[in-house]
Amino acid sequence: MGYQAVFKRYEIKYMVTAEQKARILKAMEPYMEMDKFGRSTVRNIYFDTDDFVLARHSIAKPDFKEKLRIRSYSTADADSTVFVELKRKFDGVVYKRRVGLCETDAMKWMAGSKDPSITHNLSAGSAQVTSEIEYFKNMYCGLKPVIFLSYDREAYRMKNGAPASDGGREFRVTFDSNIRCRESDLTLRSEAYGKSMLREGMFLMELKCPGAIPMWMTKILSEEKIYKTSFSKYGTAYCSFMKETPEDRAHAIANAGYESYAAARSAGKQIHHGRRAPAFGRASA
Repeated sequence: MGYQAVFKRYEIKYMVTAEQKARILKAMEPYMEMDKFGRSTVRNIYFDTDDFVLARHSIAKPDFKEKLRIRSYSTADADSTVFVELKRKFDGVVYKRRVGLCETDAMKWMAGSKDPSITHNLSAGSAQVTSEIEYFKNMYCGLKPVIFLSYDREAYRMKNGAPASDGGREFRVTFDSNIRCRESDLTLRSEAYGKSMLREGMFLMELKCPGAIPMWMTKILSEEKIYKTSFSKYGTAYCSFMKETPEDRAHAIANAGYESYAAARSAGKQIHHGRRAPAFGRASA
């Protein structure tokens, strides 16, 4: 298979300035090094229903949420290996399943193709992961590509021989910048462009760990007064196209209780309009 197919970890997010990032990198030097991906431009195509049930559920900040995407780490062509990823989060723990396919087969599979050669390649990658993704596709009928989202990433891993007390080999740190999204040209073969989602000079830092954050990282976060934040790239992209902030949308969803849009309006809840008015019907699974 040649790649990790299953992940279980905490993913903790922070917004940092360029100056804070520089000081964090300095503190990381004795412990961490750039990983095999190094600096890359990550490209994602997110899949959702016509009424964006996955996006709406995500930004309501529930205990459990999930999403489906195709990802590449560079501009893809027809034969490039990309990853179909099912990502779930429950009680703060992230569970990610992925299977690798060439770009052409990945897009065909997500469009519903039952081509025997694609099925064979999926089984060779991971039959269990394939089964989970197929179940997800059947549960949310009508999934289709809805948003392209990309960002420039720097990824770091622990150095060889890192003791568990310092984070162990599973502790990783990433810095994402130039986060962009768009609703058209939904292909991994195109350039990374779109609407900017971060203020200039800001970075989204993520700590990915199986357990506790190492003490040396906790120390620098405390010294810099950096506190964790909630930032869903896909949820924020969805809200930006709906002409709303994530807080506005989450507030409206929470108050509507997933009841009808009309009921929410009659109750006096403020709901802003975008180019598409998503249905607030109860999500069916």
